[in-house]
Parts: sequence; structure tokens; C-alpha cells
Amino acid sequence: MSRIKLTSWNVNGIRAVSKKGFFEWFEAHKPDVLGLQETKISADQLTDELTKRKGYKSYFAHAERRGYSGVGIYTKIEPLTVQEGFGVKRFDDEGRTLVADYGDFLLANIYFPNGAANEDRLAYKMDFYTEFLKWAKKQSKAGRKLIVCGDFNTAHKPIDLARPKENEKISGFLPEERDWMDKYIKAGNIDTFREFDQSADKYTWWHMRTNARERNVGWRIDYFFANSLLKDNLAGAGILADVHGSDHCPVTLELKI
Repeated sequence: MSRIKLTSWNVNGIRAVSKKGFFEWFEAHKPDVLGLQETKISADQLTDELTKRKGYKSYFAHAERRGYSGVGIYTKIEPLTVQEGFGVKRFDDEGRTLVADYGDFLLANIYFPNGAANEDRLAYKMDFYTEFLKWAKKQSKAGRKLIVCGDFNTAHKPIDLARPKENEKISGFLPEERDWMDKYIKAGNIDTFREFDQSADKYTWWHMRTNARERNVGWRIDYFFANSLLKDNLAGAGILADVHGSDHCPVTLELKI
């Protein structure tokens, strides 16, 4: 049985983070698979420096709108297939999903929508959640071991953000968003970090303009979820809060395969 190290990070712009030590960190960290969200890059802007990293294959999905959204995967293990989106055009057009099939498991790297801008975007986010859950249930029903990593843009429980009371009416901690997280877990999905760590004050995103990171006034909105078929394969999960370069930090999952 071998161990696989998976890492996920919302980089808030891959070109921006690459000027802040991203590739030096990447080469030192050496994940087997790295999923990135919010790459904010179009296909014609990808350079060899970004795509051709020694020992890794890379895959990117892009939004139709330039400089917006986007996800990427760097992987030492070559997937059998990599699919963009999960088959719903209005969501797939925003370049939010890459699904890599490794045979032993499926990895869905997703940048879930942010609902804070207005009611239309909140509705879009909730619709995305609904369609994604249908897709995830279908994979589990087919007997596929499914891992989902990325920025879910929702803190699930009061323990998952520094100021729950003040944020009850803010998208990212609304009752309907948290209810969906409950539904997702009840459908047989495991919040892998909470399998290994029940402590408070562990966050993955901090507001940039208020020195929130220095004060650790944050939110845990970046996750690795695994469906229950993978329960016996889980070997560890963590948050790399000391890694800078973005308003988010990386999260990790170790698997025994």
C-alpha cells in the first residue's frame, strides 16, 4: 500500500502567486497532486513556466470571461482522463471544475461560486451546489471513490469561522448554504480535516484589507471531502496556514492506496 499526498489551494491568480514564491514552495512541498482554484488565466496566457513543471502533468480549465475563476491540476500520477465541468453549460462556462479519473479514485477540483455579490449570484451558487450534489451522488452510486477539493465558499459550522454571530446574514455562512453542507455530508461525504482535527481557530481564508490574517480572524472554506467509500483510505489531513501568497492557504489530504 502506498501513500499519496494531495494538496489544494485557492491561489487568487496563478500569475500573481508565481511572483510570490509559489513554485519554490511547490518544489519544496512536492505533492503528488496539486489542485488550484481561482487561477484567473486564459488558455492563451499559459506559459511553459506555468504548464511544464518537471515530473508533473498539468491541466487547466478556463472561464469564458478573461481574468476570472479558473482551476488547474498539477499531477505526478497521470490520470486516465481529465474532464472539464460536470455537464451543465451555465456552470461549465465559468471554468470552475476539473475531474481527474485516477482509476482507484476520482478527484474533482472545484472553485464553487461566491454568493456575496448579489441575490442573482447567491441563486447561481445554490443552483451550482444542487447540480454538483446530483453529480456527486451519481458517482457514489456507481461505486466510485470520490474526492472533492477546493474552495467551497461556505464555512460549515460556527467553529469554522472566527466571528459566526456577526456573519449569520453574510453569504458564506447563510443558513441555506450551511444546510446544503449538511445535505452533502448526509449523502455520505466526509469533511476529512474534521476526521483528524476538531480544534477551533483553524482557518483557510482571511480578509486581505483588514490585517485579518495577522489576527487570525478567518474562515475555513477550503476543504477536502471524500465519500464514505474512501473512509479506510484516509491517512491524514491538514491546513498549511503558514504558507502565504494568497488570501487563502493550502489544505492537504493523505491517502493510503
